[in-house]
Amino acid sequence: MTFNGKLLDGMVIFTEVIKTGSFTNAALSSGHSTSYISKEINKLEARLGVRLLHRTTRSISLTTEGELYYQQCQQIIGDAEELENAVSGRQSEPKGELRISCPLSFGLSHIRPILSTFLKRYPLIDVELDLNDRKVDVVADGFDVVLRASGQLEDSSLICQKVMSSYGVTLASPEYLQQHGTPEHPDDLAHHRTICYRLAKQPNVWGYLSEDNQPIQVQVNSRVITSSPEMELSLCLDGQGITRLPKFILTDEIETGKLVPLFTDLPPIAVDIYLVYPSRKYMSSKVKCFIDFVKEELSRS
Repeated sequence: MTFNGKLLDGMVIFTEVIKTGSFTNAALSSGHSTSYISKEINKLEARLGVRLLHRTTRSISLTTEGELYYQQCQQIIGDAEELENAVSGRQSEPKGELRISCPLSFGLSHIRPILSTFLKRYPLIDVELDLNDRKVDVVADGFDVVLRASGQLEDSSLICQKVMSSYGVTLASPEYLQQHGTPEHPDDLAHHRTICYRLAKQPNVWGYLSEDNQPIQVQVNSRVITSSPEMELSLCLDGQGITRLPKFILTDEIETGKLVPLFTDLPPIAVDIYLVYPSRKYMSSKVKCFIDFVKEELSRS
């Protein structure tokens, strides 16, 4: 790697401009002149070879490259502050912005009930919580921690810790089964209406395990394809078709007889919850606190 003594030049000034919303405010908070701030940003953009900010006489906004750079600058500066406190012996309370991404359904069912406890325990940590079922890029999108629901995670350089075990359930309402009959084997699904999850790799192909743990792939006829598990559940309750959902999304629908689980004689398909975060030798205290907190709380689920 070629030595670059200016690698970090301008990062703090750039971050302060974005946080305060203007060159003038950044100058006031940093004790510099507005012209100094402007020159530092110009030098930073020239060194990087990209425009980081859109400027008008009244406002500034981030370019696409600026958004990515800002996210990473926040992490680098936060880590540097944590490291400085650690090596200097200053044991400060965890603080700073914590960026988390989590599947919508799991966030509402399992993170929402415990988030207030975390915020009360760590009052200096500000949380940005992205509830989204898309597969985010942990590093490129600037997240500190991501929760993922998966049967098996792909190999990567990221750290993955399983924090909760669950499994997939194939479901139908009693009304649907009374009208259309009950499938006895996954192959029977070819003759039924199904409600499919759009973000699956193959929404219309459902996988199962046979009694001797051999994989079964079934092509289904989708009446509805949606990116919302909540919509899948609602339509299934209304008798619109058969669906598959992670067990953790359900509350008491099976126990109260509102939904009937199918193929219960077959081995369950795992849908586990993982904490995913960048592989780093030094982890900031805010990230460590959140990881430890979630592992402790979800272990009780």
